[in-house]
Amino acid sequence: MSRNDALRAARLRAGWRSADTAAAGLQAHGQQLLDDPHFTVSPRTWRRWEGPRPGCPSEETALVLHDALGRWPEDLGFTAPPGWIRPEHHEETGTRTARLLDVTAALVPGPLAPQQVDPALVDYFQSQLEGHYRADMLLGPHDLIGTLGPQHQLIDKLTRSATGETRRGLLRVGAAYAALVGWLYQDAGDLSAAAFWRGVTQETALRARDPHLIGYAMVNSAQVRTDLGDGAGVVDLCEAALDGTGVVPKIRVMAMQQQAHGASLLLDRAAVDRLIDGADRLLPQVTDDLPWGNACRRTPGYLEVQRATCYGRLGLGAEASALWAQVLDVVPGTARRDRGVYMARHATAAAASREPEQAVEIAREVATIAVETGSARMRRELATLERVMRPWQDAPVGRALAEALAPVTEGS
Repeated sequence: MSRNDALRAARLRAGWRSADTAAAGLQAHGQQLLDDPHFTVSPRTWRRWEGPRPGCPSEETALVLHDALGRWPEDLGFTAPPGWIRPEHHEETGTRTARLLDVTAALVPGPLAPQQVDPALVDYFQSQLEGHYRADMLLGPHDLIGTLGPQHQLIDKLTRSATGETRRGLLRVGAAYAALVGWLYQDAGDLSAAAFWRGVTQETALRARDPHLIGYAMVNSAQVRTDLGDGAGVVDLCEAALDGTGVVPKIRVMAMQQQAHGASLLLDRAAVDRLIDGADRLLPQVTDDLPWGNACRRTPGYLEVQRATCYGRLGLGAEASALWAQVLDVVPGTARRDRGVYMARHATAAAASREPEQAVEIAREVATIAVETGSARMRRELATLERVMRPWQDAPVGRALAEALAPVTEGS
């Protein structure tokens, strides 16, 4: 098929006789539906959608298309990405709620018939965690959520029948799975679902009576608070994690670096440096064999990534840019999504230090990664870059940025 006839037919049924009319109609519909005057769809985007390679629109745009045309993207000739699950619109609240997976799938309802639970299942689920962490770096959130949610549900089901150390082992591994699902939702930009799963993590860690997991769960919740811009909430949670007695150095490193993010939201540079430096002194002591929370060992330049991010949030463009250049020299190409996020932050730091041409050069590569991975984190970072680049929006370099980011911003 040389064009997307399904979308064209739906357009004509809606009374939109041309791509220009359809783009304007969908844009107006979306602005009203989402109560968002910034929702845009250009005629060029619509023409691409009716072409032979329409790709797939963002979840928000899919929601608007469904409301306007009565069909989901896969029924309109779009190519749904692996793991695509339709978003839903809850009219009863008058607000948009997009979900990659119903969060209630975290738990199994109702009483269950008891079953024999082999202790070896604890090792089975635990051994898969490292593979899931690697897959997260390579695939991004959308492909993994649909896999990990049901796995957590199975762990929850087995936990109800298990006893003794097998039960505690399943609770510990269940908390680690819930933490990872929470992170995937956070990366996908669904903070409500992320907060739900962080709550499941905390509950499960408490049931396991594991002080290390309890501290880890609090740091996980602090990550959501960071994305919500709640600096005081981040500090509260991290201080609570650090108050825990006998937690392994890894938890202290994680709590201190996350507290630095809270300090940056509160514009306290001295606290940022004190906390990151303190975490750096503890890092050589991270020698535990716990299978979760190993980003501080797995991520090259882990603490300098946190410092550079905090510096960028503090508006220290030149210092942040210099740090990002060092970090990106050691980040492997296999960590494609994380590298894209770091590069987007580097571009913003370059723009903040009055180097717009460098920012655009970096942004071109980031846009490709953002489209491929579907990372909402990366899109948020690029939106920040656009705001910092506004002084140049009418200059050639500003137009070059708009062109570079068109695959990401159009129809999003």
